[in-house]
Amino acid sequence: MTIAILDFGMGNLLSVERALRHVGADAEITSDPAHALVADALVVPGVGHFGACMRGLVLRGLDTAVRKFARSGRPVFGVCVGLQILLARSEEDDDAGLGILPGVSRRLGDAPGVKVPHMGWNEVSWRRFHPYVEDLPDGERFYFVHSYAREVDVLTVGWSEHGRPFDAAVARSNVFATQFHPEKSADAGLHIYERFVKEVAGA
Repeated sequence: MTIAILDFGMGNLLSVERALRHVGADAEITSDPAHALVADALVVPGVGHFGACMRGLVLRGLDTAVRKFARSGRPVFGVCVGLQILLARSEEDDDAGLGILPGVSRRLGDAPGVKVPHMGWNEVSWRRFHPYVEDLPDGERFYFVHSYAREVDVLTVGWSEHGRPFDAAVARSNVFATQFHPEKSADAGLHIYERFVKEVAGA
């Protein structure tokens, strides 16, 4: 059972790898599309700028690999900007997203007293069931670093608020993604990764 962590030059790769290994995964960092496509599950991390992440994927041929992997039915897990690039597009850049999940990543509100980027711990409220977040209480706190986010809709698993409500976790079929960083979110984040790893092992 191998989980491939995509390296396209824009991810906090080592912390993701350490977290996954901590909960029992055989996790490998790779920038090779062929290697990624034979894994049992795929993690798409991402930090920084939406357009830079997309260009890094395309440069390495990983954009096609992610789409093929998602169509295969095997588990895909996006993290932070890794969630945003699964969408159709972002207000941050003119580059198109992967279009695997519907929606647009929009800038968080610049309301009085609201600082962007949103950085630090924030509460997440669960909107619907998903096995990865089962047994986590409503209002559990996770660690965020971002300026853009998907808007809440029927695919939202969990939501948070910073200037406006936004998607903290979203899922459709075999694809699950979080705007927060599970690898930086202490026991609650490790719980989500552990549930993900158990699903991959049982598939």
